[in-house]
Amino acid sequence: MPVTRRLLIAAAASLTVPGIARAQDADPRMADRTLGAADAKVVVTEWFSLTCSHCAGFQKETFPQVRAKLIDTGRVRYVWRDYPLDQVALTAAMVARALPEERYEPFVTALLASQDRWAFARGVNATDELAKYAALAGMSRTTFNLTIGDAQLKKAILTAQEEAEKKYKVTSTPSFIINEKLTSGAISYADFEKAVDAAAA
Repeated sequence: MPVTRRLLIAAAASLTVPGIARAQDADPRMADRTLGAADAKVVVTEWFSLTCSHCAGFQKETFPQVRAKLIDTGRVRYVWRDYPLDQVALTAAMVARALPEERYEPFVTALLASQDRWAFARGVNATDELAKYAALAGMSRTTFNLTIGDAQLKKAILTAQEEAEKKYKVTSTPSFIINEKLTSGAISYADFEKAVDAAAA
């Protein structure tokens, strides 16, 4: 049976962490990964999966403009949130979360740009390929193995994903919450900027 997003969420519900009601509240690895001014008028939260081709397309084609024109200019504070679509994406998200905060965005950008080499390539082990990328980001294989086996971190990511579905009705990737309003799909920069302008008005 293939591992689907619903099965991942169901599995998370069965994981128990003694003494911790909400793992994401106690785990610093679940702190927001952000870019931009803390006092920016518009906050954009992207829910993405590291095995989503549309997310990869947005990161390559649109995000550089978003960063240069909206984030670096102080108009937008950008927040990344995990919405893994499969087990491979969940494993990758766990590794990304375990890296130092300053390595997070370069790491996920590298993974999104090379999905065909580590996530979808025939005849390769996705976990072993992911370990190679993690090593380039400074993570030892011992830490990598401990990270991908960490039930608490897995539960925290999947619980946050489920909460996004309930609170914001996120059901696909990429999805953007722009000042609490949902926009779905790998939208163009022009449409992205229009949404930001409307949120700032």
